[in-house]
Amino acid sequence: MSEFKKTKTVDKPLRMDPDQAFQFKCGPEVPCFTDCCRDITIVLTPYDVVRLKNALKISSEAFLDQYTIIIPREKRLIPMVVLKMNEDNDKRCSFVGETGCRIYNDRPWPCRMYPLNMNDDGSFSFIADPEKCKGLEQPDHARISEWLIEQGVPMYDEMNMLFSQVTAPLQAQDLDIDNPKIYQMTFMALYNLDKFREFVFKSSFLDRFVIDDTSIEKLKRNDVELLKFAFDWIKFGIFGQKTLQVKEPPTE
Repeated sequence: MSEFKKTKTVDKPLRMDPDQAFQFKCGPEVPCFTDCCRDITIVLTPYDVVRLKNALKISSEAFLDQYTIIIPREKRLIPMVVLKMNEDNDKRCSFVGETGCRIYNDRPWPCRMYPLNMNDDGSFSFIADPEKCKGLEQPDHARISEWLIEQGVPMYDEMNMLFSQVTAPLQAQDLDIDNPKIYQMTFMALYNLDKFREFVFKSSFLDRFVIDDTSIEKLKRNDVELLKFAFDWIKFGIFGQKTLQVKEPPTE
């Protein structure tokens, strides 16, 4: 039987497995509703950007310009992309109003996980402050595994796992890259999918790689498929993995 974790008296993070239940509910009826949406650092993954820019019906470039801060990292190929907070006194997320989040169905992974955090060993702990988060005092409780599905976390986890196949080798290797075009192309492929799609279809790209017609149609219309392809392209170009097949030169 799952152990029910009452969070009011938590002094330090508890490590819980997915079968355990926890106590939490958030909504307008909770006194601290949206307080957790201000003056925070939310790092966005490429999939977060895809979901958000499509929810807002704007281009990747417009989203990055208007709603993010891009922070270069020393000796890192990929910068940190952070969701911009309002610059007024409350420093609230620009997507949050009195009635809540206006992009709730497409909210980033950290917002979906709140009040939980996933540890490196696959367990879960509370990231919310029990002294401030009144949602932890609500009577509702749920099994973690079921709650994650309700919050739409599995699709984000799948895409983040694919992204980690790019980031993990970069962190493990001391890559000596001094060509700014490589930084620009990598960032474009990961975060500016609209530009990456133009690159794929308006350059000689398709003349150089073997891509079947069905896949080409998916890349034209589906941002998720295009992002997965971008991961493979980076693994091919940066790490030399055989994720893409180069076309043979024509014979005379």
